[in-house]
Amino acid sequence: MPIAVLILIPGIVLWLTGGFPRDPYYVFSIYSEAGLSVIIVGSIILILCIMDFSEIGKGTLAPWSPTKKLVIAGMYRYVRNPMTWGVLLVIVGESIYFLSPHLLLWFLLFFVGNHIYLIKSEESDFVARFGDEYLEYMQNVPRWIPCRTPWTRRSSSNET
Repeated sequence: MPIAVLILIPGIVLWLTGGFPRDPYYVFSIYSEAGLSVIIVGSIILILCIMDFSEIGKGTLAPWSPTKKLVIAGMYRYVRNPMTWGVLLVIVGESIYFLSPHLLLWFLLFFVGNHIYLIKSEESDFVARFGDEYLEYMQNVPRWIPCRTPWTRRSSSNET
């Protein structure tokens, strides 16, 4: 999924809208540097979340190999969907880098689609799979806006 969301769809959007910069000096502009910086931050978040899924959750982000344990470590102690935050930051970085309002539209569509999916499907699946542990997590960790201090369960074996 990340390859389609972060490379394939933005590439198609840019190709259809003629959104690739043509100026050879553009790569040294403030926009390209700012865009690349945001892409790097988003990519780091995404990679760290995938590592937590593998190491702590004993699974992957793929629906056919979901985590076996609820991940409440790292960035997941501040916000319930840090992986989506990473993806969103990469898309914003791409829109800045390519100066593309069309990629901002893709950002908006992706965010709204994810928001609906999380509420309608993923959260109920997690409640079914992880029960009270996930309900407690939902009550203490916000879905989108990170909290200032990391949440710590009173007794948990999956925190780092």
